[in-house]
Amino acid sequence: MSPLPRPSLEVYAQRRARVAGSLREQSAALIVYGGAVRTRANDTEFRFRPDSDFHYLCGLEEPGAVMLVRPGASPDACEFTLFVRPRDRDAEVWSGRRCGPSGAIEQFGASQAFPLTELDERLPALIDGCDTVFSPIGRWPELDLALHRAVANLRRRNREGATPPARFADVADLLGEDRLIKDPAALASLREAIDISAAAHVAAMQQARPGMWEYQIEALIEYEFRRRGSSGPGYGSIVGGGDNATILHYVDNRDLLRDGEVLLLDAGAEWDYFSGDITRSWPINGRFTAEQRAVYEVVLAANLAGIERAVVGSSIDAIHDACVAVLCEGIAELGLIKATPKQILDDKLYRKFYMHRTSHWLGVDVHDAGRYTLGGEPRPLAAGMVLTVEPGLYIAADTEDVAEGFRGIGIRIEDDLLIGPDGPEVLSAAAPKAVAELEAIIGTKA
Repeated sequence: MSPLPRPSLEVYAQRRARVAGSLREQSAALIVYGGAVRTRANDTEFRFRPDSDFHYLCGLEEPGAVMLVRPGASPDACEFTLFVRPRDRDAEVWSGRRCGPSGAIEQFGASQAFPLTELDERLPALIDGCDTVFSPIGRWPELDLALHRAVANLRRRNREGATPPARFADVADLLGEDRLIKDPAALASLREAIDISAAAHVAAMQQARPGMWEYQIEALIEYEFRRRGSSGPGYGSIVGGGDNATILHYVDNRDLLRDGEVLLLDAGAEWDYFSGDITRSWPINGRFTAEQRAVYEVVLAANLAGIERAVVGSSIDAIHDACVAVLCEGIAELGLIKATPKQILDDKLYRKFYMHRTSHWLGVDVHDAGRYTLGGEPRPLAAGMVLTVEPGLYIAADTEDVAEGFRGIGIRIEDDLLIGPDGPEVLSAAAPKAVAELEAIIGTKA
């Protein structure tokens, strides 16, 4: 089990060069913050995770760093400035080694680098003359304040020739578009994250049994993530048995797994800060009841219909519509709602059992950056996009107007897809979902 190598510095340089090309067209600069360590309790902190945009462009994993990208003098040049914490032997004994300004240049390819304490002094000159500055507006108040101080400085010196930027724009408008079409390194990292995620789902299927606790399954899958080289889960793992599976973002994961219930597992590993996102649902004892299987087959049919629509020129809305049409037919056929499929669809009655959208972009963030609409219309899918297809049906235990055998069943089937020129590639295919496959892996565990 040899994990994929981390991307080279050349990968990050290529990303900055692409972004610099867009910046040049707008006489703009981009500034992003690496993120801060957050207090967990009293004097302990959460494990640090760098800001997604920051890491995407340089690979540095230290807190507190600030990066500025601005087109250089020549058409292919890109000025890449880093502000980082200075080397401090005493501090590094407690909280780990720092690269320092010299390491930022030698190890991460910065054109120039300075101590973080010099940000206020040097930032005005770095954005002087830019028409626009792209930044993560509102995400990091400390960066917003630093930019405000820099602009105020330039305005005070306008008579001396200083030129403050006229506009600020959110970095999502720029980087979201670059992140949406996956470059080869991004796709390789995503594949690794999804492969690890799928292996963990299979391990959970093999080991889950009645009498275990939801948190034990959470521990099992996250152990699989870590032992395979992942930094951990890309989001809070959802491990819902029985009626808990009807809660969309159930993360308590502390209930008993009971014989005769279905377990819904929604979990994805991170690799190079790219995240997988897979959901599978299966009977804890290894065999579906008739009602559980009927609901499962409807959701599976919807999942397959959505995947079929995930082609170049289609859209996330078209995928959603395809899944909903199948779900409405199933809801009517199972008698969950006494109406025709058309009535269920037209009056949106299906929302009683299916209340969320079907797809989202997938990448550095599990709900990745990138616009879903262009000019008010659904965005056409293009080769290189990665997204999820995740229909479900959720019938809470206290639903009184359905047959008792259907109550307390939550089913979601979620796959990760790469849009290709010749059709979709199901990146999560290693996590089985056909009923026969599931029952063969799980076996009888009553």
